Amino acid sequence: MRPLVLTALIASALAACSPSTPPESSAPKAAPAPAPAKPAAEAPKPAEAAAPAKEIPEGECGDQSKVAPEQRIVNTARWSTASEQNNFGFDVWRGDSEKGEFTKLTKDPILGAGTSDETHKYEYRDDTIDPCKEYWYYIEQTNTDGSKEKISPVFKAPAKRRAVGSPAVPPAEPAKG
Repeated sequence: MRPLVLTALIASALAACSPSTPPESSAPKAAPAPAPAKPAAEAPKPAEAAAPAKEIPEGECGDQSKVAPEQRIVNTARWSTASEQNNFGFDVWRGDSEKGEFTKLTKDPILGAGTSDETHKYEYRDDTIDPCKEYWYYIEQTNTDGSKEKISPVFKAPAKRRAVGSPAVPPAEPAKG
């Protein structure tokens, strides 16, 4: 039996950095707090689905490659390990839908701690997003023997902006029947 990394996800949810220009809304915006620690085997709770829809600010959509890196709107995946065994590193994967095709974002793996009984924290900053789109992510571990395993559930990063002139809250779907 090959050794597994004992993983606790600190924040499967993604945090967003503030846009480079202040939102036109007078309401203050705060960065989301990290979610409480969860074991990797536990699926994230659909807290976002139960919470009322928040109004997201209007802004520019699309490619941010011409925006200075420190001013881009990003998704940041954060996770930690309670211990590691034969862990070479991690790759972060992103898709446009929960079941959709995923693309590896990390050019080189985020190096792991090898074998360790200590807690280690990791993060990946994705600044290649379209701020008006939602994305789905997961984390994959590469072991020192080259084997790979998905160590997180697929998790969602909601859109950070909406296109200028678009409705603040999407209209409700008409009842079918």
